[in-house]
Amino acid sequence: MQRSFSDSALVLNPNDNVAIAKYLLDPGASLLLPNNRTLTIRETIAPGHKFALRSIAQGDAVLRYGYSIGIATQSIQPGDWVHTHNLTVGNLNQAYDYKIVEPHQLQAAQHYFQGFKRADGRVGTRNYIAVISTVNCSSHAAIEIARAFTPERLAPYSNIDGVIPLVHSTGCSYNPNDLSHTFLRRTLANIARNPNIGGYVFVGLGCEANPIDGYCDAALINPDQAIPIGGSGFVIQDQGGFRKTVAAGIAAIEKILLQVNCVARTPQPISALSLALQCGGSDGWSGITANPLVGCVVDKIVAQGGTAVLSETPEIFGAEHLLTHRVFNATVAQKLIQRFEWWTAQSKLLNFSMDNNPTPGNKRGGLTTIFEKSLGAAAKGGSTPLTDVYEYAELVTSNGLVFMDTPGYDPVSATGQLAGGCNLILFTTGRGSVFASNVAPCVKIASHSALFDRMSDDMDFNAGQIIDGVSMPVAADALLDLVIRVASGERTKSENYGLPESEFVPWQPGIVI
Repeated sequence: MQRSFSDSALVLNPNDNVAIAKYLLDPGASLLLPNNRTLTIRETIAPGHKFALRSIAQGDAVLRYGYSIGIATQSIQPGDWVHTHNLTVGNLNQAYDYKIVEPHQLQAAQHYFQGFKRADGRVGTRNYIAVISTVNCSSHAAIEIARAFTPERLAPYSNIDGVIPLVHSTGCSYNPNDLSHTFLRRTLANIARNPNIGGYVFVGLGCEANPIDGYCDAALINPDQAIPIGGSGFVIQDQGGFRKTVAAGIAAIEKILLQVNCVARTPQPISALSLALQCGGSDGWSGITANPLVGCVVDKIVAQGGTAVLSETPEIFGAEHLLTHRVFNATVAQKLIQRFEWWTAQSKLLNFSMDNNPTPGNKRGGLTTIFEKSLGAAAKGGSTPLTDVYEYAELVTSNGLVFMDTPGYDPVSATGQLAGGCNLILFTTGRGSVFASNVAPCVKIASHSALFDRMSDDMDFNAGQIIDGVSMPVAADALLDLVIRVASGERTKSENYGLPESEFVPWQPGIVI
């Protein structure tokens, strides 16, 4: 039986030589193309996967989004499945150029949320007290201090969302002069000043390479940032052991509960939002529905003075032009190009390919090459000019769309963004992810309806409705409304399961000795 092409597949750009299957297409299925030509499917095509629209010779480019996503490794016939067996990334060497664009005119505030305004003017979407370990050896103590403050114990303090442990697996046995040390010190110092943190306590062991010294000294860390309430530090070896340290940490938090609770939610303009943009477990639909949808919401928030932080540098390779061709100035372009060049040099030094980034799950979902993945991932950044570029976990001080250099691994990348000051996470997924954060609420956006239905306990928003006929503007308004509600205190699906204790993961690129 002949089926309508538009009901069965999508072509993302008129120049594309592949289409994306909406539903399972069996061998022999006949599709009526818009030009009244009939195309016969020659192999099983899973939803979100690609099939050829016309003949593609060996060595020719395969086009999706109007851009090359790689080259054919063999002759491909119309109706053939296009994937890892007949498509490779080809040459990863990129020639970088840039274009300076005019900044967008800011709009008057149109949307507000109920947030916690801090002394330095930044606004939290949550009001936490953090217990931060300087080294893995003090993690258990930090967790036990935080766990002492049960919902029942915090019941009298209605403005406090919880006491959270921020623990990690490092802090010692590395070269104190390498990037691992720099990134860890920066991450821990800046996470304590995330606007969602109303107070904090540091816990160290005493003999680690990452000593507690300086973390409670605002002048040493960020002279321009106000100190959250508290700022105490405890060293297990000085306190006299585990039990005494836990008792001291609990006592210190008891002393600041009233102060932290004095900060209440008040109406705040949407310009106070700083969004961490993440995609994990991506599939062939992510770059069609969820990521462009997030990009539309980013454009709305940035237009009103807000901030969005795009990251995951290895997932921009092949799509660099989508950012370098809309930079605020030449300095921003050069900073971004330097990060791409650093990653290219690292890949050569350590003998790995940037095309190793798509995971087995990404490929099962229809993605084949890093170029294809990157072109879809970059869509989360919307269309506004790129205003600044930051290194890992640096404090983000610019408004608008900015970029932070991070790996593609979600927990590591999100940790850097949160240290940079992001107060809410927009996380798209096509295969399904249960990532969450105990620093900022994480809004999960499913790329297709089957995932949203299958993991309904974990997904907050269904971008698959766009495949089903809902327009992008209508879906974007609905997602923005959800973002505002979550920023105002509505709990996400992941928050309903309790806050995680193991998904705070500072980047450690160095050698453990």
